[in-house]
Amino acid sequence: MNPKVSIIIPFYNCPYVDQAIESALNQTYENIEVVVIDDGSTSYTEKISPFRDKIIYTRKENGGTATAVNTGLSIATGEYIAWLSSDDYFVPEKISKQIKFMTEKKIDTSFTNFDIIDKDNQVLIPWCTERFTNIEDVYQAFLTYNAINGCTTLIKKKVFDKMGYFSPDFRYTHDYEMWFRMLVNGYEFHYFDESLTKFRSHENAGTRKYQPELQKEMKIIEYHYRPLLKEYIKNLHSDQS
Repeated sequence: MNPKVSIIIPFYNCPYVDQAIESALNQTYENIEVVVIDDGSTSYTEKISPFRDKIIYTRKENGGTATAVNTGLSIATGEYIAWLSSDDYFVPEKISKQIKFMTEKKIDTSFTNFDIIDKDNQVLIPWCTERFTNIEDVYQAFLTYNAINGCTTLIKKKVFDKMGYFSPDFRYTHDYEMWFRMLVNGYEFHYFDESLTKFRSHENAGTRKYQPELQKEMKIIEYHYRPLLKEYIKNLHSDQS
């Protein structure tokens, strides 16, 4: 029995959305649904039209990525949730490999490595994040930086049912806040050592355009969660000793 996977694609005025959708539909894993949430786009909506009969499509008023992903979560019927930014894309085996990894290990959350690509899909930096060997290393990484690219994650939907959805208060770092929230509440993020997502670097990327806002939000999140994570790690060590 192959569990259903919902791939949520939030979309706002992105010229690469057709490539994202195509990569989701072209997964070698068959039991998927592709949920595209149009966050009030005024451009490039025609790129979605050829796929409308193969996807679940919802349009909403513009409210930011967190609200778009949350809308997708409320619609999704899959047992597992994958999130794909509209300017990125998955390799064809992404879901099948990650599902196999998770079901064999009987785990609820996982993430992988990824490649950075340019506007023409040329790889700029392959395997561009740290390769973790254990959960402890993931915890330690979050005391320094955001170790998880959201588009590499695969998470059981029941985790969101328990933890709540992404916080719209963090317009640019809602994922960072969510990973911290999960970690300090006992959800272990397991690293799967494959590069299965292509993360696009381009001049209109939010991570480039909104750096000051992004940094401000990160400071708020880190100020709140890092002491909690340190305490959680400390308690883990005391329980093991």
